[in-house]
Amino acid sequence: MPKRAVITEVYLQPSGYYFGGPNTRVRTLLGSCVSIVLWHPDAHLGGMCHFMLPTRGQPTDKPDGRYGDEAMSLLCDAIRLSGTSPSDYQGRLFGGGQMFPELAHPRRQHVGQHNVAMARRLLAERNIGCHGEHVGGIGHRNLIFDIWSGQIALKQSLPLNASGLRAGQQSQ
Repeated sequence: MPKRAVITEVYLQPSGYYFGGPNTRVRTLLGSCVSIVLWHPDAHLGGMCHFMLPTRGQPTDKPDGRYGDEAMSLLCDAIRLSGTSPSDYQGRLFGGGQMFPELAHPRRQHVGQHNVAMARRLLAERNIGCHGEHVGGIGHRNLIFDIWSGQIALKQSLPLNASGLRAGQQSQ
């Protein structure tokens, strides 16, 4: 009987990133934050970053994964160390949800929208094709990425209001 591979589970906190090979599952929980997921279909390598803000807007010697541009740089550095090129990967984007719709200003973008715009720009700047996205809307997302297959499992949940009900739900 063949031996089953041991699967390594990695949970990404906000500002985290991970890059690795097969037998790895990466999980995260996203609200207005965004995850960029990169997968190499031939080498079965992949990675994910989880950033909170698009950019800090000033140069620094120490990259910080809280910012989209810096998180992507960290992830791409890890890719290059593997001997592959970021442009050989398939990109996907997740997150950028509106967590407090009752506080939204009708003519201003919320932070999630800014994060999504940055993620799209980062993929385009590195010539990484976007092979799918699940972004915007209201609420948070549970995201699971299986590096061995490139498969994504996703569940989106609506936020609770002050009464403890989900958006659109009524008390009985």
